[in-house]
Amino acid sequence: MEIGAMLLALAGGLGLFLLGMHMMSDSIEKAAGARLRGILEMFTTNKFLGMIVGIVFTAVIQSSSACTVMVVSFVNSGLMTLYQAAGVIFGANIGTTVTSQLVSFNLSEIAPVFLLGGALVVMFCHSQSIVKIANIVLGFGVLFMGLDGMSSAMSGMKDMPQIVNLLHSLKNPLFAIVVGTVLTAIIQSSSVTVSIVLLMANQDLLELPICMFIILGCNIGACTSALLASMAGKKDAKRAALIHFLFNVIGTVFMSILLAFAMSPILTFLDGISGSNPGRIVANAHTVFKILQVIVLFPFSGWIVKLTYLLVPGKDKSVGYRENFTLQFIGDKVVFNPATAVVEVIKELERMASLASENLNRAMNALITLDEEDIAEVYQVEKNINFLNHAITNYMVKINQTTLPIEDLKSIGALFHVVNDIERIGDHAENVADAAVRRRETGVGFSKAAQKELGEMLDMVNDIIRYSIEMFATNSDVHMQDVSRLEDAIDEKERELQQRHIERLTSNECSPEAGMIFSDLISGLERVADHATNIAFAIQDSEAAGA
Repeated sequence: MEIGAMLLALAGGLGLFLLGMHMMSDSIEKAAGARLRGILEMFTTNKFLGMIVGIVFTAVIQSSSACTVMVVSFVNSGLMTLYQAAGVIFGANIGTTVTSQLVSFNLSEIAPVFLLGGALVVMFCHSQSIVKIANIVLGFGVLFMGLDGMSSAMSGMKDMPQIVNLLHSLKNPLFAIVVGTVLTAIIQSSSVTVSIVLLMANQDLLELPICMFIILGCNIGACTSALLASMAGKKDAKRAALIHFLFNVIGTVFMSILLAFAMSPILTFLDGISGSNPGRIVANAHTVFKILQVIVLFPFSGWIVKLTYLLVPGKDKSVGYRENFTLQFIGDKVVFNPATAVVEVIKELERMASLASENLNRAMNALITLDEEDIAEVYQVEKNINFLNHAITNYMVKINQTTLPIEDLKSIGALFHVVNDIERIGDHAENVADAAVRRRETGVGFSKAAQKELGEMLDMVNDIIRYSIEMFATNSDVHMQDVSRLEDAIDEKERELQQRHIERLTSNECSPEAGMIFSDLISGLERVADHATNIAFAIQDSEAAGA
């Protein structure tokens, strides 16, 4: 009964600890995920900067798994190269040791303060931004309450000789590495397993030498999340996850050899910097081991990347922006991470917009040449645009129900409008193809003047679409004045061409059938410009609404 009660207390403490870790990591991603993602994108131009960002990023969100899964997602979407990813992953391995350092200081005595403060804010505050921060504080309190529960349960183990003897009989380093790997793979958090090892060392349930090897195993097990996340992704996503795995496997082999030959001096050094506190020794060992691994392996990071190409050979099937009925950046078979989901939607919308723009030009060309193949392709591409419209919309509905960062939640509404505007541009291309079909069937001709006027207006529309897509894709207002100027100019151009069209009709220079097609075309181009303007200002409007 005593053992049963102890195991129940241990399980309860572990449950609280896991809940606290999840609450902290999840709330930090909600509160600051978009900003952290922006930093991750901005400062990974070289491996060293990437490593620094990886350290800070992981230290903040308290999870190397979350960081590496995000990196895998970035690589999968083409937003980050493998060489950039290597630096971030190396840094993430150092940043993940922050949790064990916090645990080693044992802040359980003040945990109730964090619990009460966080709970009060969550219950009575109406500001979502403040509630997200309060959830972080609440998670911190839950984590240390769980830690205190586990520590109390383990203290009872010291009075059970059979358990003490069993744990002290663990002498085999390889077995210890396997135990650490398996436990971490199951829990999917090296921070949790290292913290458990830390508590057991504090209670003298595990000897320090064997703790060193269990820690190394925990590092390998931490790769599970990224490996699982990459399985359905592209080859580069798999390679990014392998960088994480190879770093820890090679680092474990290196540290195991070092420990085999220099265990005593290493423990002496760790004891000296830890004040002879077993928990602090384990936490510092975790940090020191990771730093040593990075120092040794960082110069060879390029070789590790090349090794991933040997382990995952070949290239993905090319998916161009014109590929029919295929999602390139998002979908059920692509790596999913809430912190990068909106970025992937924007990439897919940018592809869809390019497809619609090209189709409009193809349709306008077919209107003049009456080329049957071009007309048929316009209709086929329009089917693809409709597919993308439904697929992207369904995906956005799905991600809107997940724990997206606050800033991304603000932009989701605008993205629904953008996908609709792009689809409408595609519809106008189809309308132009319909006009080309009518011309073929009726033999209606356009004057040289009308063709020239259509070309001039199309050039202006192409410019506003190009500026709009760039503004939307980069979330930049660099072309704001250009878009506003072009929108006014296109409106004026439409009025001018309608007037000229009426003049040609009254002077018998064109037939009524040709006049109707011409009038519909310039009205359609003006509406395309309106949709392009909506796209350009969509994100800015959402930010203003959320401010």
